[in-house]
Amino acid sequence: MEQLIECVPNFSEGVDLNVIKQITDEIEKIEGVKLLNVDPGKATNRTVVTIVGNPKAVIEAAFQAIKKAGELIDMSKHKGEHPRMGATDVCPLIPISNISMEETAKYALQLAKRVGEELKIPVYLYEEAQPNKKRSNLSVIRAGEYEGFFKKIKLPEWKPDFGPAEFDASRGATVIGARDFLVAYNINLNTTSTRRANSIAFDVREAGRVLREGDPITGKIINNADGTPKFIPGTLKSVKAIGWYIEEYGVCQISMNLTNINITPVHVAFDEVCKKAAERGIRVTGSELVGLIPLKALLDAGKYFLLKQQRSTGVSESELIKIAVKSLGLDELAPFKAEEKIIEYLLKDKASSKLVGMSLTAFADETASESPAPGGGSIAAYVGSLGVSLATMVANLSSHKKGWDERWEEFSKWADKGQTIKDELLGLVDADTAAFNKIMSAFNLPKVTDEEKKIRTETIQEATKFAIEIPFKVMQLSYESLELIKAMAEQGNPNSVSDAGVGALCARSAVMGAFMNVRINAGGYNDKAFVSDIIAKGKDIELKTIAAEAAILKIVNEKIGV
Repeated sequence: MEQLIECVPNFSEGVDLNVIKQITDEIEKIEGVKLLNVDPGKATNRTVVTIVGNPKAVIEAAFQAIKKAGELIDMSKHKGEHPRMGATDVCPLIPISNISMEETAKYALQLAKRVGEELKIPVYLYEEAQPNKKRSNLSVIRAGEYEGFFKKIKLPEWKPDFGPAEFDASRGATVIGARDFLVAYNINLNTTSTRRANSIAFDVREAGRVLREGDPITGKIINNADGTPKFIPGTLKSVKAIGWYIEEYGVCQISMNLTNINITPVHVAFDEVCKKAAERGIRVTGSELVGLIPLKALLDAGKYFLLKQQRSTGVSESELIKIAVKSLGLDELAPFKAEEKIIEYLLKDKASSKLVGMSLTAFADETASESPAPGGGSIAAYVGSLGVSLATMVANLSSHKKGWDERWEEFSKWADKGQTIKDELLGLVDADTAAFNKIMSAFNLPKVTDEEKKIRTETIQEATKFAIEIPFKVMQLSYESLELIKAMAEQGNPNSVSDAGVGALCARSAVMGAFMNVRINAGGYNDKAFVSDIIAKGKDIELKTIAAEAAILKIVNEKIGV
């Protein structure tokens, strides 16, 4: 799966929309990046831009934006409410999917080095990209702001990580780093009392509340030996929170920033606020997301609430999101539109899921048309997904079977495995057709000059290898699904044993059909060692599949008995 990172550069211009547009135009020129949001603020004279894409594309887009901002923004004339030190004030990278924080920090380092060396802008690293934790906090780095940096940058302890130790009067300095995804999240209360809402916020936020004598609100503050106030820490790590009254809704909210959803996920924050509110006689009525959220955060929430009900978590992605939305009350104040709130959905390429997005009728019609794709490879992947879907259905039915309550977790784990295989196989339905189209495009490349012929041959070979690997992956996954199918035939709801049998038939067809595609595509690939190896592996999978299917059908037929 593709790696995705988010970048949220803050530019010191929030009034001149033409300047902002020129900066974002540079971002949109870069392939592999999507501009998700542009949020200018007049009072702060600052614009926050949100972009997402593959790491290399994102850092290229960020570099071009930083370059353009330096050309257009003159910091010597800048005035605004928000702390700032440069034309591009801060530029964080945030891991979104299939990438670690460590990898993201390395990309931040690459970007910082390039900005410092090529653009000659002083650059400071922060958060996870900064090895020196004494200068990793943004507010510490930015202390003194633009006006104070002419002297600060000359201090040995404030030498930039990259770029010259000379403060650029026009462009200022830039802070580049890596941090966790921040979720802005508000929880609704059935009260109009800001004081009570704040009390709940102080209960849960990491900073907690000031320790007082007697009354926790009006009592005298208790200090440490050095004169600083003592604090009672809150119950949730990586959470900032405050209570406020929203006139538009006529109720109070707990306004939260979840600064690390790996430490405190949305569902944990919600349940903890529910608990603390109930202790004060207040009820949580729902919540709202401000901005975007990674898909995983909602899937984890859906699974969390299903586990609390002792129900199977092996349900579809859409069902998990539905459970999360209803459990968190995300649709209380306005309809929750997943396609507008989930980052991965905003980035989804419709062309990459054309076939699986069709109705059954449309898919059959497309297959029956005169176009050579989708062909046998896509059908094999789809048949495989149907086979494992049947076994997943048996697992879910078994987890809820009357009298089997103590076995719900056992079947939930099987259903989870089935959903994972199903989703991968569905992705391969379109991937197989894409592989075919890739080969056709390669054959249409020009072949006049020797260089063109060489490029065409290499491209055809690369596309052919891809067209071999896709159906081989279908074989592997479909064979893997037989473990689940067999378990459901043996241990699942006996009323659904025939469904397990049909699942086995589908898996066998998927393996054998996919292997035909492996073999026919292998005929056009020049690396004979690779071909020999993958054909041997394919034959092994095919033989094991035939044996496994026979064993499953024996179990099924014995149980049916008629």
